[in-house]
Amino acid sequence: MRAIVIHQAKDLRIEERPVEVPAAGEVAIKLAAGGICGSDLHYYNHGGFGVVRLKEPMILGHEVAGHVVGLGEGVRHLRIGDLVAVSPSRPCGHCEYCGLGLRNHCENMRFYGSAMPFPHIQGAFRENLVALECQCVKADGLDAGQAAMAEPLSVCLHATRRAGEMLGKKVLVTGSGPIGCLCVLAARAAGAAEIVVTDLSDAALGFARKVGADRVINTRTHPEALAAYAVGKGYFDVLYECSGAAPALAGAIPAMRPRSVIMQLGLGGDMTLPVQAMTAKEIDLRGSFRFHEEFAIAVKLMQSGAIDVRPLISHTLNLSEAVAAFDLAGDRSQAMKVQLAFA
Repeated sequence: MRAIVIHQAKDLRIEERPVEVPAAGEVAIKLAAGGICGSDLHYYNHGGFGVVRLKEPMILGHEVAGHVVGLGEGVRHLRIGDLVAVSPSRPCGHCEYCGLGLRNHCENMRFYGSAMPFPHIQGAFRENLVALECQCVKADGLDAGQAAMAEPLSVCLHATRRAGEMLGKKVLVTGSGPIGCLCVLAARAAGAAEIVVTDLSDAALGFARKVGADRVINTRTHPEALAAYAVGKGYFDVLYECSGAAPALAGAIPAMRPRSVIMQLGLGGDMTLPVQAMTAKEIDLRGSFRFHEEFAIAVKLMQSGAIDVRPLISHTLNLSEAVAAFDLAGDRSQAMKVQLAFA
């Protein structure tokens, strides 16, 4: 089978890998769609991010969906032909944090396409994938592209859960990439009353508008636009910080109300925080990392029509065009979510 393998920055290859056979409790999946994530782009463009660096060739990818083509012994809830969204979250189930119900913090996590441990955890961008039955959520009624969006949507649902009560809240989103736009959808589904999105790109902001943002602001061309929200002691109840850029966070603080909540999703490296201003306003800064149980919820929300991710899938290219797809995914003037078609 063919797989998409990163060797070092800008060295992405389509290589042959052996097809695996499902063991007990596993299923074989013929991949149909896979979305290129920001972490995939970091490996492609820079060979890693922060202290995480490639030390060996690694199959990329963790946003995938496909059709079941083989069943291991003991599989009870899936059938041949089922379209499934495949969660890349594979906690051990036995460590301290799994025991506490914090499976996204598993000490022995095997998350597809991660160079954090060594040997690296190989990813899911391959024509045939073997996964645990418990990783797979039936995606009846969705197409493969939608099903592959369950993973990034889960990230935003986890952040929304961490943010707390959302009903009637006024929300600011900084960073209008795929995660920022999915946070718009997640916040709206949770009952947010008003959502404003900022970014430096008009093209990216156009996608935020498509998925329901009430107002979008280009802070490159209108750097003072948030000042109107800073009158008094601020306006917004919740901030989803999705850019990972310190200026975006610092610029948002004056617009936040006392005892508001900042959800930090963007991972752009260490940031200098305006701690004094945050302290004076009693602002809560909360991290949000990956997800676990939200994955099945993401599929159900798409199936019910409560969340429609289709406007964010901007391009679909064939597996054979992997390098072009990665280059396109890094071009914010054109692309939002670029997916690969494996079938």
